[in-house]
Amino acid sequence: MERHQALTASESTPAPYRAFSFVPEGARPEPRFEPVIDQWSLTPVSRAAEIDALLADGVFPVGVMWVRHDTLEECQRFLMATEGVEWIALVEGDVWQAGEALRRTLATAFFDFHTLPADGPRLALSLGHAAGMARLRSSLRAGPASGGPEAAILGDSPPIRALRRDLYKVAGHDATVLIRGESGSGKELAAREIHNASPRAEGSFVAVNCGAIPDNLVQSELFGHERGAFTGAHQRRRGHLELADGGTIFLDEVAELSLEHQVNLLRVLEERTLVRVGGTERIPVDMRVVAATHVDLERAVAEGRFREDLFYRLNVLPIEVPPLRARAGDIEQLARHFLERFHHEQGTAARAFSAQALGALKRHDWPGNIRELLNRIQRAAVMSDHRLLTPADLGLEARRLPWRDLETLEQARTRAERDAVQAALVRCGNNVSEASRQLGVARVTLYRLLERLNLQQ
Repeated sequence: MERHQALTASESTPAPYRAFSFVPEGARPEPRFEPVIDQWSLTPVSRAAEIDALLADGVFPVGVMWVRHDTLEECQRFLMATEGVEWIALVEGDVWQAGEALRRTLATAFFDFHTLPADGPRLALSLGHAAGMARLRSSLRAGPASGGPEAAILGDSPPIRALRRDLYKVAGHDATVLIRGESGSGKELAAREIHNASPRAEGSFVAVNCGAIPDNLVQSELFGHERGAFTGAHQRRRGHLELADGGTIFLDEVAELSLEHQVNLLRVLEERTLVRVGGTERIPVDMRVVAATHVDLERAVAEGRFREDLFYRLNVLPIEVPPLRARAGDIEQLARHFLERFHHEQGTAARAFSAQALGALKRHDWPGNIRELLNRIQRAAVMSDHRLLTPADLGLEARRLPWRDLETLEQARTRAERDAVQAALVRCGNNVSEASRQLGVARVTLYRLLERLNLQQ
């Protein structure tokens, strides 16, 4: 009963702040968390997957967790799956007499700890401090691409929040980055975000589409040439690699380079010098290399189409850009942003989407990703004479009978499961073990879901 009283605030105390509370399965039914700790109300969570929705609903990224030595492993798994939350541990007994594993976890993984029975005012103070620290760390993880009006990468879906965190992490380092993703998913935008958040932001950002350069011009385009090096070389010209000196070079579709040009690129990456076509002088270059491809490079290496040594040189810091279908929650925001931009830039009549058009946008699979969305909206905005765009304007089939838009409960459940699983796999780089931890299910359960949802792994 003492614990019950210690965690209870007066009935008249308002609770404007909301936090999480987590009790491991092995510790149930104790302890009894009361709903209010001085101005703080606690929302119980049992799975990490619940947290994103609750954060969007106004819960602070902070919580209390009851920790015991016999449930330590479960607590550690939950901590790993909720890295964006600052946790305060509630422990029983003398901490200094606890095992080393428990003490080490308390010292390294928690913001603070309290012994039970907890003191309400002290615990409320710790929650306030932890919430402030969580917000500060979240702003640092997100960096300049925080999703505000000036952010280049729009969206607030879990895959995009994870992408922003990864981009900001790699931006502070100078190692080579390899960005993977489907065509049209926004790989160049991700590369620009890395450059803009890096110490090289004041330098040049040079984007090169390796697949768009004729093979006989690749050497000259990348390395430059001296005057008279070949017919038509009337003056010295610096190549893209040299132009990126002091900044970042983005090599899009790097897998399109021939094996011969891959060797030359590898030499530059290793030696940090280049020789212009027709020249002999070795020119030092100081640049950050960000490469991108939609090709399965591991398979290309196995088939002899891509050099293994270049692959390992490029794949130091890997980044995965999610396809648009894995971030369905962002489609409406992106569509509205593009339409508003075209309206202001080109004076188009269209200013919004009809309800049917929004439904059609959300139902479409978007094989062309962001590029397809942009193109469809631009075409519709230019060609339509109406304020509201329709599915026909977008080139998306309209469903004439409204009742057919309604999903059965089973269809809605399946769609939600598919979206959650796809998003988790994208965040975890297709690591099933990590994805299962984030989803709060056993690995064998996730494998069954993958099979039932017909998701290739």
